[in-house]
Amino acid sequence: MKIIKQELQFEESLKQRLEFICEFAKVTPEFINGSIRKIENTNLSYIEPHRVIAKDTTFLVFNYSNDVYISNLVQKIRLSELEEYLKKI
Repeated sequence: MKIIKQELQFEESLKQRLEFICEFAKVTPEFINGSIRKIENTNLSYIEPHRVIAKDTTFLVFNYSNDVYISNLVQKIRLSELEEYLKKI
C-alpha cells in the first residue's frame, strides 16, 4: 500500500486575514501548510488542514472556510471570533 502526499498551499486571502487577526491580537503566528493524502489505487483520500500555531495553541483551518478549529476538529469558532479568543488565552 502506497500513500501519496500532496502539499496544499494556503489560500492567499485566508492567510492575509489570519495575519491581520494575529497582528491585532499582538501574536506572532507560525503557518504550516496542509496536505492531501491519497492511498494509491483506491478512492480514499484525507485532507489534512493547514495549521496555525499561536500562543502554544494549534489552530486548524481549511481553505475557503470561515471556521477555525482549536487543537482538533471537535471545537470550532468563527474566523471573526479568533482575535478575541487569542486575547483571552
